[in-house]
Amino acid sequence: MRAKLFFALMGTLGACSFANAQTTVKGLVIDAKGQSVPDISISVGNSYTKTDKNGQFQLYVAQKGAFELLFGGVGFEKNRVTVVPRGSETLLNEITLHKGNNTIDQVEVKGYNSVNNKTVGVAKSGIQDKDLPQSVQIINKQVIADQQINTLGDALKNANGIALGANRGGVGENFYARGYSLGANNIFKNGARTNNGGQIEASTLESVEVLKGSAAMLYGGVTGGAVVNLVTKKPKFDLGGEVSMRYGSWDRYKPTLDIYGPLSNKVAFRFVGTGESANSYRDVVTSDRVYVNPSVLYKISERTELNVNFDYLKADFTPDFGVGSVEGKLNDAVGRSTFLNVNGAFNKTNSTNGQVALDHNFNANWKISAIASLQNYNRNYYGSERLQANAQGLAPRALSRSQTEEFTKNQQINLTGAFNTGGIKHQVLLGGDADQAATKAYAYDIFAGLNDPSKPNTAYDIIDVFDPYKAGMRQDIPNATYSSWTKTNVYRYGAFVQDMVALSEKFKVLAGVRFTYQRTPYSDKFDYANNTLTTQIPKDLANNDVPIKEDKAWSPKFGLIYQPLTTTTVYVSYTNNFTSNTGYDVNYQPLAPSIVDHYEAGVKNDFFKGALSANLTLYRINNSKFAQMALFGANGEGNGDTNMKEFSGKTASDGIELDITGHLLPGLDIMAGYAYNFMRYTETLPISRYKAMVPDKNGNMVEKMVETSGSEEGVRLVGTTAHTGNATAFYTIQDGAVKGLKFGVSAFYTGKRNAGWNNSKINIEKGENRLIPVDPFTTVDVSLGYSIGRFSLLAKMANITNELNYFIHENYSVNPIAPRNFMTTLTCRF
Repeated sequence: MRAKLFFALMGTLGACSFANAQTTVKGLVIDAKGQSVPDISISVGNSYTKTDKNGQFQLYVAQKGAFELLFGGVGFEKNRVTVVPRGSETLLNEITLHKGNNTIDQVEVKGYNSVNNKTVGVAKSGIQDKDLPQSVQIINKQVIADQQINTLGDALKNANGIALGANRGGVGENFYARGYSLGANNIFKNGARTNNGGQIEASTLESVEVLKGSAAMLYGGVTGGAVVNLVTKKPKFDLGGEVSMRYGSWDRYKPTLDIYGPLSNKVAFRFVGTGESANSYRDVVTSDRVYVNPSVLYKISERTELNVNFDYLKADFTPDFGVGSVEGKLNDAVGRSTFLNVNGAFNKTNSTNGQVALDHNFNANWKISAIASLQNYNRNYYGSERLQANAQGLAPRALSRSQTEEFTKNQQINLTGAFNTGGIKHQVLLGGDADQAATKAYAYDIFAGLNDPSKPNTAYDIIDVFDPYKAGMRQDIPNATYSSWTKTNVYRYGAFVQDMVALSEKFKVLAGVRFTYQRTPYSDKFDYANNTLTTQIPKDLANNDVPIKEDKAWSPKFGLIYQPLTTTTVYVSYTNNFTSNTGYDVNYQPLAPSIVDHYEAGVKNDFFKGALSANLTLYRINNSKFAQMALFGANGEGNGDTNMKEFSGKTASDGIELDITGHLLPGLDIMAGYAYNFMRYTETLPISRYKAMVPDKNGNMVEKMVETSGSEEGVRLVGTTAHTGNATAFYTIQDGAVKGLKFGVSAFYTGKRNAGWNNSKINIEKGENRLIPVDPFTTVDVSLGYSIGRFSLLAKMANITNELNYFIHENYSVNPIAPRNFMTTLTCRF
């Protein structure tokens, strides 16, 4: 390992071994009338500044030979100026920028300053965030660099209202927003739906955009908490890049190369590549990753550009169910590092994404964008699950083996435009999109039996969680063969229209509507033993085919915006989304989707000319059509079919979110947030008892009195978090002998939450409790760095108080958080 680190460090240093010149560039930016222009962005490579209120700027640049400065600002065309350094200080002639808003290029969000006056891609509409009656947050590349972010979870800790959840075996990241799990449909990459399997690679992220609340009108088929859009690094016409080496606790090695530049005056490229090898604070657990992301930008004309983006991630890591539970409860005596999975457990994932995006500006007011993308995701898994020990610490281990292949295609087109009708301004968005997803899931026969290994048997052994490494523990890897595969397709199509109507400078209305159609054909199943392929068609009691599932839903959106000051927005809004339901009703018809209503009110404020923003949001989410198992069938008799459902329940989720960001002083950036959420059942089935035919222990059908009920009402749902908070401050010394020295501190708070399962009313009547209350915790990270010339070194000590807590899936995948650890990154820019 030491040799590996030595050669990686030498490679990093060698890539930047050439000499560099250093100069401070000074100048003045004016418009065509000769007036000075404040708040203009000036950048070269990773060096960046803005003009002050008098239009003046100075920028320290470590660059060999001539270089280009890029000037840009809202309402101005971009300008590039070639600079030939003249000693330690280079004074430029006046730089003139011309008015114009028909350029495709966007002004980058630097520092932690407000996005309220920026447009964000996740909103699709091209309107400024301050005009959007919905909460938006951006985690930009400066935050990603300062915090040395490795995963999407690391980034989303900075987004208030987003809480980290848990899934089985820690094989992926799971998030909750406003009480709703962000499933596979809620994560997007450059506007196209993507898969979170294998953990998304952060080295390619330019920013992470979070659109909170329902985004069903824009994206369809999403849960109501939030939509997350990952913006990847784009090609540049400036030649440059960086090479870095990251090293951290538990032998984490991560070299990264990021290089960009022109191939011609119309074509630019970018290549991001990284590999990672790491052990873990958890015994036995390892991770190996390889990631590449090439992209090409073709400027077809001044108004048209084509972006081609491809990435590939190979992520192999050990599935880890943590410390399990003892008698259904947490037990710290198991040990933070204790590994309880079987020998040879693996989780191997491969993810490939390809995307083509075309943008064309017809004129200054109208623009069309089209995206076509595809993704192929494969997962191969083996291990033991559901580690639940008794009071003596004994837990049976059963084996699980699976393989999944997913192939998804996405197409979308969006037209944005601005026009006036009399004195009323309109900003419209029209769009359509389509998704086609095919999932092939393989099942296995596992031969784990010791007495008769010729018969399928998943039972492996019994482990003592308090002493799992004692001699004699079973270590063999039983044989497994294909049993069957099942292929499921989903087709989703949608079209929408939205209009932002400016009735005056202070009053605006946003209104829109979407229609979504989703079709889920019958699945196909192949049986290896019989070599047969059959279509899985469910039947009703008369042996008739249950119809193919088709969902149709309208998703409206309406918002009122009041802006008493240019720096303040007050809004209220309503929107909804639909949630597809499984199963069928009492007439064996596929269950219709649930319509979930979202109500939101907020205030967006900018202070000190945008140097500080403070946004406050309140919301209420109601699902008045929550599907539960039907109590009785169409014949009036008690129903024992768990797939037969009815809309007899209700849920509610409400909360508050506060978001603060600022670039208060040169070198000082802050970000903070707080969120509260309460998600619960408000109406569920009562306790009901009835006679039904059920199988006895011999498999014979007998009449028996059975009972059923809904979940307990008014209790926080399992997986959701009451309070979350975050605060980050970074300061870089701007002048003097220690110029470039950086200090930073970040704190993240995760409040109370419930694991286990929500209790039914029957559980409560019997005095049983299936909930596992989990205490709140706070982790604090401190950072120290230094930049000189092309080189920068940044180190972080995370969880400095060595806090111990857990993320839990139900009651068996109990994963402790990482103890105190360090990470450092050496970077050279060229």
